[in-house]
Amino acid sequence: FLPLFKIKKISLSNSVLGISASSQSYRIESDTFGELKVPVEKYYGAQTVRSTMNFKIGGATERMPIQVIRAFGILKRAAAEVNKGYGLDPNIADTIAKAADEHSGGSLLKQHFHWKKFPTGHRRRNSSKLLNELFSSTIINPLFVCSEIGAQKTLWLSGQYNLDQKSSNDTFPTAMHIAVAKEVHEVLLPGMQKLHDALEQKSKEFADIIKIGRTHTQDAVPLTLGQEFSGYVQQMKYGMARIKAAMPRVYELAAGGTAVGTGLNTSIGFAEKVAAKVAELTGLPFVTAPNKFEALAAHDALIELSGAMNTVACSVMKIANDIRFLGSGPRSGLGELILPENEPGSSIMPGKVNPTQCEAITMVAAQVMGNHVAVTVGGSNGHFELNVFKPMIVKNVLNSARLLGDSCVSFTEHCVSEIQANTKRINSLMNDSLMLVTALNPHIGYDKAAKIAKTAHKEGTTLKEAAIKLGFLTSEQFDQWVKPQEMLGPK
Repeated sequence: FLPLFKIKKISLSNSVLGISASSQSYRIESDTFGELKVPVEKYYGAQTVRSTMNFKIGGATERMPIQVIRAFGILKRAAAEVNKGYGLDPNIADTIAKAADEHSGGSLLKQHFHWKKFPTGHRRRNSSKLLNELFSSTIINPLFVCSEIGAQKTLWLSGQYNLDQKSSNDTFPTAMHIAVAKEVHEVLLPGMQKLHDALEQKSKEFADIIKIGRTHTQDAVPLTLGQEFSGYVQQMKYGMARIKAAMPRVYELAAGGTAVGTGLNTSIGFAEKVAAKVAELTGLPFVTAPNKFEALAAHDALIELSGAMNTVACSVMKIANDIRFLGSGPRSGLGELILPENEPGSSIMPGKVNPTQCEAITMVAAQVMGNHVAVTVGGSNGHFELNVFKPMIVKNVLNSARLLGDSCVSFTEHCVSEIQANTKRINSLMNDSLMLVTALNPHIGYDKAAKIAKTAHKEGTTLKEAAIKLGFLTSEQFDQWVKPQEMLGPK
């Protein structure tokens, strides 16, 4: 089974092979286009080398996310275990499962995998072949006690290794959904929950602090600081609900649809059994997609999830902006909140401290919004039985989930949890506000109340002084009717 390989010394281009050495040993491997030189210690083969030669777009930062490759490992293991029941040699199946576990861990992937995001939807097809090169090279050793690396040596394994996974058209979207679902559950939702809980704690802590509200960025009627924060809490609660509401479609797996959704060349029951095995391996409620034609040709499930994350990005943008404006100052801004001081803020202004955590999460929000635009365009470009924007879509969805989850944790730990209320400043601003005059409407009417506010503003006096000067009410009446603590809800 094992063909001989030519081992030579040659100078290889780093940009082509993605390796650090300028001169090293190589082996000769081939694909349907001919022979290529592959670094002798690398697990990948000719397909990977040709890919790095043809698609030099974006550099190392634009490689396919490691989460997708790990998801392929989960899929490969699930398929191998299921295929035991369809006659696959248990020894081969177990070895495939072990190799898949190793690659799912990521230790070999970072060193040996060179798979870019942007080389068109063709990367879907090559993805399976590149992974087959990588995985099968690690399968041969335990099966045949062979120390040489070389994907060609194990091409005979393609049938067993790729059994019932005949097309990247269904395996790649399956890996997409596995990767995204895990990222949502392991990073995004825990991060959002942490921020939600911290905001809720602050809402309770600030429940009795009465402040002036603002609409149109102008003075409005009073509310408590706790009520203001309760709005942020509800935004995060709804955000998590939106994410969770999108997940049932993400849990649907395309595996078993093969090339166009018909399931050609698979075994009856394979799709259902693989989905059940993936669910067992991940602990997430994956099921087989009820319509494989939709699962291959469209990615509405990930667009829906991206849309939910886009809404979360809008929420955190609003929350973080409110907090940084309320904490602006310390003397020339609103100054109602005291934000934690995490690091020096200026190389020219001594003592200046900036709201860096607010700035970080708002930049994340902007990136997520941009990601969603790209996902929307990609999702709208499925043509006939296949959408080939899969690599870009999954890269952006995973990026949004990771950024939002991580930034929520950072924002919570380094800002929200340590926020303090500047009650002295809050009381000063509230007592000077002209909009407390609203409490007089039921007693003297809107027109007279408006005249009091305009007079006080024009002459720089208090509302009480203006009201008495105009003769609309007495000092005692003003004190009786204008009570901020009684302006916090319906009567």
